[in-house]
Amino acid sequence: MDWTHYRFRSLWALPAPPAVVYEALERVEDYPRWWHQVRQVVRTGDTTGVIRIRSLLPYDMTFTAREVRRDPAAGVLEVALSGDVEGRACWTVTALGDGALARYEQDVDVNKPLLRRLAVPGRPVFRLNHRLMMRGGRRGLTAYLWAV
Repeated sequence: MDWTHYRFRSLWALPAPPAVVYEALERVEDYPRWWHQVRQVVRTGDTTGVIRIRSLLPYDMTFTAREVRRDPAAGVLEVALSGDVEGRACWTVTALGDGALARYEQDVDVNKPLLRRLAVPGRPVFRLNHRLMMRGGRRGLTAYLWAV
C-alpha cells in the first residue's frame, strides 16, 4: 500500500437546483467566501489557479488546479492538481428531489514533505482532517445557497 496516496469521496445534498450548485462550484475564486478552509484562490490563467487550504491541523497545503473538464450539461467540473498534492479532483452535480447532490472525488499523491514523513502514523488523522474540511465546505455552501 502506498501510504501517501489518498482517495476521497464526499456526497453533499444541497438545497438548490443543480444548475445553481454547479454555478457556485465553478466559481472557484469565490470559495473562500463560503468555504473557510479554502484560505486563498489566485487565478493564474483562464483555466488555472493556485489554491491554499487549511483545515483543523496547523499546516497549509498549496497546489495548482488546472481545468481538465467543464461540462455544465453533465454537471461535471474536473481539475488536475499539482504542488503539495498531485492528482485529480472532480465535482459531479445531479438532481436530488427539489435540490442537488454534489459528489466530490479526489485521487491524489501527497508531495508535502511533512505529510510524507508522517504518512503511516498520521494517516487516520489526515483523513479526519479532510473529512472536517469537507463538512465545513458542505455547511458553508448550504448557507451560501440559502443566502443567494
